[in-house]
Amino acid sequence: MGDIKDQVAPERIGAAERLIRPHIRKTAVIETGGGDFGLAVGRISFKLELSQHTGSFKVRGAFNNLLSRTVPAAGVVAASGGNHGLAVAFAARKLGVPATIFVPSVASPVKMTKIRSYGAELVVVGDRYADALAASSCRAAASGALEIHAYDSVETLLGQGTVGLELDQQAPDLDTILVAVGGGGLIGGIAAYFSDRIANRNIKVIGVEPETAPTLTWALRAGRPIDSPAGGVAADSLAPKRVGELMFPIAQRYVDQVVLVSDNAIIDAQSRLWDQLCIVAEPGGAAALGALLSGVYLPHPSERVGVIVCGGNTTAVDFHARPLAVNG
Repeated sequence: MGDIKDQVAPERIGAAERLIRPHIRKTAVIETGGGDFGLAVGRISFKLELSQHTGSFKVRGAFNNLLSRTVPAAGVVAASGGNHGLAVAFAARKLGVPATIFVPSVASPVKMTKIRSYGAELVVVGDRYADALAASSCRAAASGALEIHAYDSVETLLGQGTVGLELDQQAPDLDTILVAVGGGGLIGGIAAYFSDRIANRNIKVIGVEPETAPTLTWALRAGRPIDSPAGGVAADSLAPKRVGELMFPIAQRYVDQVVLVSDNAIIDAQSRLWDQLCIVAEPGGAAALGALLSGVYLPHPSERVGVIVCGGNTTAVDFHARPLAVNG
């Protein structure tokens, strides 16, 4: 897998964590019995990254980029389905850097409003993340601004890998971690952090994708990142055109398997998180739990399972009193 493992090695993730620590929250882990969710598993540990600044894990990678790279006077640009844009806008404001964020039309209105509230210039372009990425790259080339990729850069992978580091400190005896996959920055960073333990078969990292956006599933079948469908209720966070080039060899080597969940399973997971934990997760944030609830991943009864609840930027509050507000 070349030298990407060395570039995103556990010790480098540790260095990234020390660099960004003053700017991020150490998010909580809630442990609950599997029976609370009707599951035949003893314990589930939920890592609540939806309570991170800006409502998702993305701020970790954003700060690591801004703090470890040279930022020109033109500032930074980024393309995003929503959460990465929020993170870059927030980090840029805190560090006094100009930011321009490009989003596709499927981005959630609540996320667009929040991006503007952080003082960034917001540009809506195209219907897919790939359209926003092309526009962001053009702006960077024309202006000299630093482009911060949502998932396909070493600095982003290192920042997102700090989720794994924290979880390891908070729940060190897990057997399995379920991680939602969009472009793959989060699962790539987490798998890289646990790479030595995965190689020794002491822990498994499982990817969870919407059936409507099987980016990593298609890439693994093809042996390389390829274009995939993009849609569904989690389209604003888990539906890029293709998975990242840098994380792909990490996934090939260290991700145990990738499972696909339906939109209905994702919506059910949102509802159950609210019912049992009073947690309001966006569709992408609930997808990992959807794999357990729908049975596409079946843990052993004694298996100790970690679930990353990776985002909470949604307008949905009460899943029973009114129709679900679906992002996008």
